[in-house]
Amino acid sequence: MVWTLCTSGQAVIKAGTNANSTIIVSGQALKEWSEESESVISSVANVDVVTGFSGYTTNGKLILQRLCSNMIGQQIVGYDPAGYTNQREMETILDVLENQIRQDKALIKDDKLKTYLGAT
Repeated sequence: MVWTLCTSGQAVIKAGTNANSTIIVSGQALKEWSEESESVISSVANVDVVTGFSGYTTNGKLILQRLCSNMIGQQIVGYDPAGYTNQREMETILDVLENQIRQDKALIKDDKLKTYLGAT
């Protein structure tokens, strides 16, 4: 189930250039966050988005990719906020990620997205 919806590189980019250098190369932590995010997304969508991913439209895949990478990006930032140049930088990154996560969760809850996912 891990790294179906996005790549680790996509997630790391979302955390910004000052993300903790140890955690962004930690395969185990990133893997766990990927699995957790994919599970939450499947729950929100009310369909196993991981299993059906290959059959989704390009737009559906991109929405799921952005949502998953943003969720993992939040975890990376939260792991060690001390690396950011100041509190406001970290908060801005988290605010942007949270805003996009909310938008994307709303999309995958909406019946219109089901056409992207191929679900009924």
